[in-house]
Amino acid sequence: MEVIIGKSDQIIEKAQAIRYQVFTVEQKIPNKLDFDGLDSSSEHVLVMNENQPVATARLTIDTDGSSVMARVAVLEAYRGHGIASMVVKALMGHATSQSVSSIEIHAHGYLRSYYEKFGFAFIKEVEVVGEHQLIEMRYQIVRT
Repeated sequence: MEVIIGKSDQIIEKAQAIRYQVFTVEQKIPNKLDFDGLDSSSEHVLVMNENQPVATARLTIDTDGSSVMARVAVLEAYRGHGIASMVVKALMGHATSQSVSSIEIHAHGYLRSYYEKFGFAFIKEVEVVGEHQLIEMRYQIVRT
């Protein structure tokens, strides 16, 4: 497995294809909610398996040093093998290297304990997207 981070049109196109399959087709989330106009200003991680994109997420960094990790998606055939954790760790490392102060996520409520393992703290329940209750969580990056 190869992990790529960037914001080229090619990376974004591959990321969007994964997200379409996971969010629109599988989770029945309207496509217009996924394509929010932030892709071109975000950094994307792609996990490639034998030149095929299998997982993605994006990090949008604000000018105040905060950031938002979003759109974490793994193709169904590749779930259960730690690839989502690879994606999260890659973006957390990238955020740290970019001098980001915090990472916020809006995740499915059932993933709360999963993200807590990475050090994210629960903030509050937020919107319902499709049939999915989302929660806000935050990871504070501590500089030594």
